[in-house]
Amino acid sequence: MKIFKIAALSAVFAAQFAFAQFKQTPLPYAYNALEGNIDAQTMEIHYSKHAAAYVANLNKAIAGTPQEKQTLFQILSKAGTLPMAVRNNAGGHYNHELFWTVLTPQKNTQPSAKLAKAINDTFGSMEAFKEKMAKAGAERFGSGWAWLSVDKNGKLFVSSTPNQDNPLMDVVEEKGTPIFGIDVWEHAYYLKYQNKRADYLTAIWNVTNWKEISRRYDEALSKK
Repeated sequence: MKIFKIAALSAVFAAQFAFAQFKQTPLPYAYNALEGNIDAQTMEIHYSKHAAAYVANLNKAIAGTPQEKQTLFQILSKAGTLPMAVRNNAGGHYNHELFWTVLTPQKNTQPSAKLAKAINDTFGSMEAFKEKMAKAGAERFGSGWAWLSVDKNGKLFVSSTPNQDNPLMDVVEEKGTPIFGIDVWEHAYYLKYQNKRADYLTAIWNVTNWKEISRRYDEALSKK
């Protein structure tokens, strides 16, 4: 009887694992790589607990549904028609997968000439752009994100979304392809900055991966 139970549990586990369509990408740096700006404990909890839960809960929410065979982009594009468990966890998975890549321990990375020109043309200057991003993040009431995205015409815009929504979703007013996002959920900064979200929004520019953002910009433009 005990052997039968173990075999039955193993079969259940195998079945659950088979539904695990989405997986976390390994963090591209050590937990302590961004110290001074984002502390190691925050990064470890953020990646291994919060982000991991979005992936696990997404796979659970889509198991046995048509979304199980869809890409993440397909799911996000119809988020408004799907259960909240799918919308929230799909957004959480996508948003965090982007977030890890647009941060880096490399110092003084710079936007490509093309992206720098687009930022200057759109916002007036890099400083004006950073101020707009900081405002979007600071004024997001509760939890959410501040975004730099490319719209359907190839133009840059800054926006903010609540919870785990993002500009790819059909539920947002300003739609586009995100190329940079700042997580302003408290779990992203509270251990180091407590209630000082503005300080976190300033410090994040010290670890911004402009090489990756520039790559995403080029990729977004190539699809227009």
